[in-house]
Amino acid sequence: MRRCGWVSADPLYEAYHDVEWGVPERDGRRLFEVLSLEGMQAGLSWLTILRKREGFRAAFAGFDPDVIADWGDGDVARLLGDAGIVRHRGKIEAVLGNARAWLALGGATPFADLVWGFVDQRPVQERRATLAEVPASTPVSTAMSKRLKAEGFRFCGPTTCYAFMQAAGLVNDHVLDCDRHGAVAALSGET
Repeated sequence: MRRCGWVSADPLYEAYHDVEWGVPERDGRRLFEVLSLEGMQAGLSWLTILRKREGFRAAFAGFDPDVIADWGDGDVARLLGDAGIVRHRGKIEAVLGNARAWLALGGATPFADLVWGFVDQRPVQERRATLAEVPASTPVSTAMSKRLKAEGFRFCGPTTCYAFMQAAGLVNDHVLDCDRHGAVAALSGET
C-alpha cells in the first residue's frame, strides 16, 4: 500500500493511517478525544501518543467530558503519577478545563457544529503532491484556534488545530499518491 511519507513502518502507525487518519468524524465526544490527544502530542511524536492512547482513554474516563469536567487537584495529582499517559501538568489541566469549556459550549452537537463550521460542514479536499506542500497551520486553523481559546479551550494553537483538522477528517491531507487520498475523498462524497 502506498502511504503518506510521515508514516513509519510501525504496524500501529500504519493501521492508524490506513483506517482512522483523515476519515471525517462528526461525533462531538469523539472530536473532543481527538482534540485532547492532539494537545497531548504537542512537542512529542504522534507515535508516542498512539502507543499511550488506551492508557489515556482509561485515565480520562474514555474522554467523557461529563465525568472529567468535575475533576480537581486530586485527580490531577493522580494523573501525574500515571505512567500510561503523558505526565505534563499543563496538558492534563487543559484536558480537564477543555471538558468544562465543551460542556459550557453545550456538549457534543454544538462542539461538532462549531468545528465543522470552519469548513462549511464539508471536508476540505486538498490535492498536495508532496509532504513538503502540507502546511503546519492555515488561516482556517488559526481562526479555529482563536475561537476555541475564546470559548475557554487550551492547548489548541493553530498547529494543533490543523493536526486536529487532519486527524478528524475536516481536511483530507493524504498526499495524492497515497492510496488513502481517494478512499477518504470517497467517504466524504467527493471525487
